[in-house]
Amino acid sequence: MSLALFAIVGLSLVTLLTSYWLSEKVNRDPEALNVAGSLRWQTYHIAIVATQNDPERLNSAIQSLNQSWNHPSFRRFAHNDTTIYSHFRQAQANWLEIERVLRSETVESVSFYGRLVDQVSYIDELVFLIQQDAERSVGQLRLVLVLALFLTVILAIIVLHWLRVRFEIPLIKLQQAARKIGHGDFTTRVDLKNNRDELGMLAETINKMSDTIGFMYGRLETRVDEQTHQLQRSHITLQLLYDISKRINEHALNYNDFRDTTRKLCDVLDLDDLELCLLTDEGKAPYLQFQAAEPERDPCHAVNCAECIRKDDCITVEDGVRQYYYPLSREQKRFGVMVARCKENQVLHDWQQQLLKSVSDQLALALSLKAEEDQVRRLAMVNERTVIARELHDSLAQALSYLKIQVTRLNKAIDIKNEAIIRDVSQELREGLDSAYRQLRELLTTFRLKVDGGGLLNALETTVKQLQNQTDMEIQLDYRITDVPLEPHEEIHLLQMVREAVQNAMHHSEGKYVVIRMAHLANSDDKIELAVEDDGVGIPTDPEKLNHYGLVIIKERGRHLGGDAEIKRREEGGTGVYFRFVPQYLQKEQLNDKSHLAKMV
Repeated sequence: MSLALFAIVGLSLVTLLTSYWLSEKVNRDPEALNVAGSLRWQTYHIAIVATQNDPERLNSAIQSLNQSWNHPSFRRFAHNDTTIYSHFRQAQANWLEIERVLRSETVESVSFYGRLVDQVSYIDELVFLIQQDAERSVGQLRLVLVLALFLTVILAIIVLHWLRVRFEIPLIKLQQAARKIGHGDFTTRVDLKNNRDELGMLAETINKMSDTIGFMYGRLETRVDEQTHQLQRSHITLQLLYDISKRINEHALNYNDFRDTTRKLCDVLDLDDLELCLLTDEGKAPYLQFQAAEPERDPCHAVNCAECIRKDDCITVEDGVRQYYYPLSREQKRFGVMVARCKENQVLHDWQQQLLKSVSDQLALALSLKAEEDQVRRLAMVNERTVIARELHDSLAQALSYLKIQVTRLNKAIDIKNEAIIRDVSQELREGLDSAYRQLRELLTTFRLKVDGGGLLNALETTVKQLQNQTDMEIQLDYRITDVPLEPHEEIHLLQMVREAVQNAMHHSEGKYVVIRMAHLANSDDKIELAVEDDGVGIPTDPEKLNHYGLVIIKERGRHLGGDAEIKRREEGGTGVYFRFVPQYLQKEQLNDKSHLAKMV
């Protein structure tokens, strides 16, 4: 590009300088022609003045003609054109001869006029030569301009062709390649092998960049496909674990759940053989066994079943089969084992082994929760039976013992035939049987108490309605712990305590109303207070006797909730049953606060 610019600028400069020189030369030729033409007129003028015999006018004309002969425009011919200058010198010499004649001879002589005619011929020849020189200069200028135009056109064509070959075509190729690369075609190549300049280097760099980007893009697509496959696999894995967790939370796993889980796990892992064995604590053979690959075959195909189900996490290879063992154990308690089998030359991937381990842990958790629930049910049954036995002992057992004593008295009265004692014992037996029957009905009602989905408030309202139908006393309920979450066993104990207290008031107070109040005491260590008050005759000084077994039950249930029940006479009359305790959720919060405070200290 620099050479092309230098060539164009150089040609322009040469053309301009040459044109300037020729134009300068041509610019002086009109002046020389004008002066030469005036020489011819001045010669004729001198000839006319010479015939008038006026010396002054003649001298003036001669001086004017001499000045024209010495004009500076004729000097350039002395160096540029020898022909014109030599002719100019001859014409000037002839004039000098005529001037000498004019100053010494008369103008009427024939020789004078002959000299004037020769002088005019010399001047005409000089003018013609100057004219030819001017025309020749103009022709040279025209020729220079034509040559300059021709050379400029040729140089422009050469430069344009060179720019197209070296710049335009490579740039078009680079542009097309850039557009294709921009659209994701990384196989595009720019072929500029003949260019060893900057564009060739740029094309080579673009080719390398395209190869690099294509390689990285290919790897990126491969990685994206791998990541997509892994995400899909992770989604399926998480969905399987979620389904297992959901089933665990919804209900205890049964036979169909274990079978479906084993089959789904086999499909997700793409295994040929997956086996699940469940056994008891001391069992040597599984009580449930599932095989996802061949459910119709005999599941017990192991050579040593006891040895198989007791293995820890391990990998074994036997008879061309690779086996992975995942025990179902939790808190040092074994529930079974999951065995994955594949060919000896196959190895399970890390994600497959991790999924097998996670599923085995989930199943172990489900079985552990089921065992804990069974144990909780057993303990709840034992505790309930203990409560039933205690309440039967405190009520019906005492009543029956009392009736047995009365029967003994009756037998003795019959032996001695004492009618007064017989009538008294008969009355006692009638009252005792009525009391025992009433206590039995109360116990049956108490045992049937339950707190359904409506919560403690709904159960209390239902209980109040039931008790209101059995008495003329007015039963009022003041419930103020709607913002306090209670555990199920706390609700059951509170409900039974309320029922026992209200029934005692109904049977023994002889009052007109009973008030049940349950409130949250925010200023008293966040305790819950239960108060059952009546306006009856008041509790006696020694209430621990027959037919007052409900008071013992109230105190016993209060101790189960971690509080003390207080039963006393009210100053304004009647009896009050008062019980305060800290709910379990507040106990946990207080323990956390104390632990945090201890850590800070």
